[in-house]
Amino acid sequence: MNRRLVLGMAASALLAAFSARSQEKVVRIQARKFSYSPSRVTLKKGVPVTLEFTTADVAMGFNAPDFNVRTDILPGQTSRVRFTPDKTGTFVFLCDLFCGEGHEKMSGQLKVVA
Repeated sequence: MNRRLVLGMAASALLAAFSARSQEKVVRIQARKFSYSPSRVTLKKGVPVTLEFTTADVAMGFNAPDFNVRTDILPGQTSRVRFTPDKTGTFVFLCDLFCGEGHEKMSGQLKVVA
């Protein structure tokens, strides 16, 4: 292959990757004793999303079992999970790390639309 063709193919691949990232939705979620804000998030099926979590309280968790997505949320750090919703509907997410009395009520909803 000639050098220009290889460089052109590499540039096309980089441009495609950049374009996909620029279409990706980023949702910032704050975890507090004993809630997520926002607690309802609407996403589009097939569109990649990054959820960014912060907390100033104690260590917490995020688990969206219908999408096999989970992360720990630690004070003073930003936790990120990236996934592409592959089905429509309303799905529960929850804290799966005991964070104190009231933990069992800490949940939210992911609504995925077509």
